[in-house]
Amino acid sequence: MPRVALPAVESDAEALEIVVDPARPSGRTLLAAGVEQSYVDVADPRHLHFEYVRRMAAVVDLAAPPRLPLAALHLGGGALTLPRWLAATRPGSPQRVIERDPAVVDLVRRELPLVPAEVAVEIGDARDAVTAAPAGAYDVVLADVYRAARMPRHVTSVEFAAAVARVLRPDGVLLVNVTDLPPLVHTRTQVATLRAVFADVCLVADRRMLRGRRYGNLVLAAATRPERLPVRRLVARAAGDPVPGGVLHGATLDAFVAGTLPATDASLAER
Repeated sequence: MPRVALPAVESDAEALEIVVDPARPSGRTLLAAGVEQSYVDVADPRHLHFEYVRRMAAVVDLAAPPRLPLAALHLGGGALTLPRWLAATRPGSPQRVIERDPAVVDLVRRELPLVPAEVAVEIGDARDAVTAAPAGAYDVVLADVYRAARMPRHVTSVEFAAAVARVLRPDGVLLVNVTDLPPLVHTRTQVATLRAVFADVCLVADRRMLRGRRYGNLVLAAATRPERLPVRRLVARAAGDPVPGGVLHGATLDAFVAGTLPATDASLAER
């Protein structure tokens, strides 16, 4: 079946479009210059197509009792996959979404189902939003911030991580999507950066990525309270995913990040 394209708009010189999944008629993929950005099932917001999104959702699932509403801050909105999922699985969760690109927001609002009223979508910068947020406001912060396939430097530093830690509640969790390629230098730096601020950090990814055999997405989870992350149950959930994943934590994460320095605003400015 040919791919069916819905209306496209221009954003940052990139064509944005939402296309119908030929293998799943209710599936919609947000593309930027032909590259997949987000996937939403308009009939079932619980369906998560991308493996890294399932890994982020798994941490949220396991870190709090089922259906308990969670206050969430999403940095990077895309097609609002995870806000829709959280609203469906934990009704009544107050959510705030920060998306930098107004063209993305306009296209998603026009072509995809509306999100529940408790999901507020704002156009802005992720770091500015975190800096301005009140302390202890969120149970979970989900960061998926990219520009031209790269994380902006100002959301990769120790100072940014500390700003996120400030807005989390004592049992709160930060989740970060990292796109990387072997030998995962950027990921190692991000792990070291989070560990400079957070007491508990783990990494979840396709086992082939951890063996340095492919390019793709890795998920970092962090919490300010020691032993807060549901690592044991996360290992089982990751192993049972359609794309089996591995979890690095404790000694295995020590080995992964050995010798890597955290990134700071000052060190990033020198590059």
